[in-house]
Amino acid sequence: MRVAVGVDHRGFPIKDDLVAFLNDEGHQVVDCGTDSTESVDYPDTAEAVGKAVLAGDADRGIVVCGSGAGAAIAANKIRGIRCAQAHDTYTAHQSVEHDDANVLALGSSVVGIELARELVRTFLNARFQSGVERYVRRLRKVQQLESDS
Repeated sequence: MRVAVGVDHRGFPIKDDLVAFLNDEGHQVVDCGTDSTESVDYPDTAEAVGKAVLAGDADRGIVVCGSGAGAAIAANKIRGIRCAQAHDTYTAHQSVEHDDANVLALGSSVVGIELARELVRTFLNARFQSGVERYVRRLRKVQQLESDS
């Protein structure tokens, strides 16, 4: 799977580990920044990840900031991106299975690297349950909300 990864300066300390983990798992990483702990704005990296997913350059995306909240909020402003912030494995897989999330937001100050790896693995292995009518119906309603805005 092609995975776009974008982190701000707070997410940078775990970036190399996440990229190595993704490579070890057989994924292709699309690097959307940043490359240091110098301050950068999380909306910029969230935008880069969202655009990579929407352009088809990546199948899914991962954004990381200190709490995960800011990156999730920014990513969700991009039409067509459904970003879920997850700090537990249930949310990581359920957000894909039920809500067709295509980007995962993590908080580097909230989860350790071992949990981050498990969340990423769980998120990437999950598939939308397109055969379940209630999930498809709900996704259509979410998409309608987006197009009405």
